[in-house]
Amino acid sequence: MSENVVQLHKPTDPPAPDAAPTVLTVVPDTPPAPPVPLWVRSGRAVKTAVTHETTRATVRAAARHASYTFNGGRIVARRAWDGRTGARYERMIRTAEAAGNLEAAEEWEERLTRFRAARHHRRMDLLHSPVEAAKGAAVGAGMSIGVLVALGVVMALNTHHVGDVITPLSATIDFIALLIRIVHIVWGPALTIGPFLALLALWSVGRKQQAAPAWALPANVRSGEGEPITPSIVVKALRDLGVPALRSAIKEMGDAGASMLGPIRIAGCGVEVDVTLPSGVSTIEVQNRRRKLAENLTRHEHEVFITIPQAARTVRLWIADSGALDEPIGPSPLVTDDTLTADYAKGKAPWGQDLRGDAAALSLYQRHLLITGLSNQGKTAALRALALWASLDRRVEFRIADLKGVGDWAMFDGLATVLIQGPADEQVIEATEMVESLVEEMNRRIEARRRDPEAVFAPLIGIVDEAQVAFMCPVKDDDGRPYGGSKATSRYFMAVRKVHNQGRAVDVILWEGTQDPTDQNLPKLVREGAHTRASLALGTESQARMALGDKAVDGGAAPHLLRQGLDKGTLVVASDGIEIPAGQASITVRTHYIDDDAAVAITERAKALRDGVTTLHAVDRGEEHDPLADIAAVIGDAPRVRTQEVITRLAALNADAYAGWSFIDLKRVLDAAGAEPYKSDGRMVVGRDRVDRALAERDTDGSASASE
Repeated sequence: MSENVVQLHKPTDPPAPDAAPTVLTVVPDTPPAPPVPLWVRSGRAVKTAVTHETTRATVRAAARHASYTFNGGRIVARRAWDGRTGARYERMIRTAEAAGNLEAAEEWEERLTRFRAARHHRRMDLLHSPVEAAKGAAVGAGMSIGVLVALGVVMALNTHHVGDVITPLSATIDFIALLIRIVHIVWGPALTIGPFLALLALWSVGRKQQAAPAWALPANVRSGEGEPITPSIVVKALRDLGVPALRSAIKEMGDAGASMLGPIRIAGCGVEVDVTLPSGVSTIEVQNRRRKLAENLTRHEHEVFITIPQAARTVRLWIADSGALDEPIGPSPLVTDDTLTADYAKGKAPWGQDLRGDAAALSLYQRHLLITGLSNQGKTAALRALALWASLDRRVEFRIADLKGVGDWAMFDGLATVLIQGPADEQVIEATEMVESLVEEMNRRIEARRRDPEAVFAPLIGIVDEAQVAFMCPVKDDDGRPYGGSKATSRYFMAVRKVHNQGRAVDVILWEGTQDPTDQNLPKLVREGAHTRASLALGTESQARMALGDKAVDGGAAPHLLRQGLDKGTLVVASDGIEIPAGQASITVRTHYIDDDAAVAITERAKALRDGVTTLHAVDRGEEHDPLADIAAVIGDAPRVRTQEVITRLAALNADAYAGWSFIDLKRVLDAAGAEPYKSDGRMVVGRDRVDRALAERDTDGSASASE
């Protein structure tokens, strides 16, 4: 029974007369904690000892070395069996048959026949070998004794002692006796040490082959991250892929599956190998297990790409060096070489690098372009990089609608003839009318080509970034026609379709950038009208099929497997404008990133190549116009502009008023104002000074008339 403790607080000073009486506090004892049972303490100690890292490392080491020895014995036994029997040839025959290679099967069958014939001759020789061995031994012994005796006779003649005749023979007998004594001494220890030496040899074989369970291997071997890709690693990864037919075929192959593999080739920052699958295994079964295959190869999923070459029943594996795809690529040649120029018709835009590390360049000539992907993956940067290269060809005219409106295309002000920026319905209307102006220019060029088949036109590239905003716009015009949508009544949709149908023939090209594609914000007819289709990271395979088409995805294109946020700027491209390895339907490109400052510097170089461009920030919708003032506006600050260029800019300024203009119409207005076109360097041009003078004189005349 516990006792109560009475604590007495004795004051150091004498209490005051009126002080309160001392309070006695009684604090009971805290009962002691019950003792932990012995079995609990023992269990905890056992658990700690068992789960301790030292114990686990010891168990792994014991299991590993035991497995090395046991499996090393299996390997040696199998090698011995293969050497003494025709098992190896039979496995190779089964391998060739499984692969459908009948010629190889016949060759190995012929080798097996020769091996069996040679083995039969050896066995027949063994029937006569005892007699032959006895005869050989008798003849050998007799000849040896004769030689020793003859040597003894020579020695006896030399020493004149008859006893020396048997001296060589007796010395030989003594030597044999010495050997017998040595063997007798060594034999006991050899019998004791021999088994340990044999086990050590088996252990060495097993260790060399890493013949132990994966959990028992050392940590560096167990992770295997970054280890070189070898045939055995590839075959093992395929064997453990979870395809029963593939696993069974590899087991039956005499070479353990090595015949499936082509040569492993260095390919950029990784390696490439073709795998011919055995009969009964389809390529889609391997493609659908990309993640597991990557893990079996000790790689991350994004570091393994599976494509389908032309050869039947074959997959091509590209396996990156561990971590190589997380390293940035170098800067764009547009940034590093300020003397670089472009040729829209014959050149290719330096876009980035493929997975091999080779330069990836894209031809833009008469190819409509579509780039799509999830938000914030580098779509605008990839699209803008192509436009920056094309801007270095002074012949190329741009009309740009940026429906994001955050300044990504602001550096094209003064370079593009039309630049619309903003996500509002008003900008969508202007973008729609811009694309419709492309249609009108296209029709004008087609009509001119009909009159003159040799007519050549300057490239006109229309760009609509964030095109999904246009497709999803609900606004209708005065006639009730919607600007957005995917029906025949949609103005934007129909304008895009018309450009896709006939624009490339007269170098009127449309590029679109859109995000997160669906049938609503990227109609089927529009996406299939693009000659070059590229996609950044996407969410689903169905979106990948929308972006690139069924053929590319069935051929191994997988933008939906790119890592969102980590693979920024990485595109899967399907186009005949870029060099794609034979047999593949797409190529993966890591694009160069050009920041805003570098983009401004490039556009300044592009502006220096031109006579001066007046950028319109909205499309004229048919209000009253002044032809002479409009001509002055499109000339801008340039001292002179070619007449054809003036006509093109006027059509962009006000398609309703100027889309049908020809040189005669332009000359009529200028002649009437006294600002006639003239020749410069062999080309008809319009001079800014003449137009300005005509406007000044007209204003003066107008003021005088008003005063009168």
